Amino acid sequence: MIYIIAAVGRNNELGKDNKLLWHLPEDLKFFKEKTMYKPIVMGYNTFLSLNRLLPNRKHIVLTSHTNLPEEVTVFNNIDDTLKYIKQYDETYIIGGASIYKSFIDKADAMYLTEIDANKDADVYFPTFNKDDFNRKVLCKHVEKDIKYEHVLYERKNYER
Repeated sequence: MIYIIAAVGRNNELGKDNKLLWHLPEDLKFFKEKTMYKPIVMGYNTFLSLNRLLPNRKHIVLTSHTNLPEEVTVFNNIDDTLKYIKQYDETYIIGGASIYKSFIDKADAMYLTEIDANKDADVYFPTFNKDDFNRKVLCKHVEKDIKYEHVLYERKNYER
């Protein structure tokens, strides 16, 4: 299964200056719980924003850059990436915007943290047809006076 995982604002805001817009500890914990011991796919800028390899996760970077650590698996096209990740039961797409856009039609499900706030951003989560998914609110939070929900979108008529 291919999962997308992201935190988005009211207007699909993702980040600015290669940084997350919100620092919500419960949401970071949710991200860690979902991705731990799973492969994570990202673009080059997202990889750089991590500042380090995340423990107990297989890092796959979709990029034309070649200057990545040897622990990172690198692909320069989506088709090769898709072939590679078929060996795993679950893979998480963690960003950025262009990577989300490339995988949104290939994802079986999405975990979106829907934040009830706006912030100035320079990258946005791609729009998608919500009618293609069943939406299930997993839990609601209020942190630092910010309301948000962890939402699971599962693709309807899913065939693998």
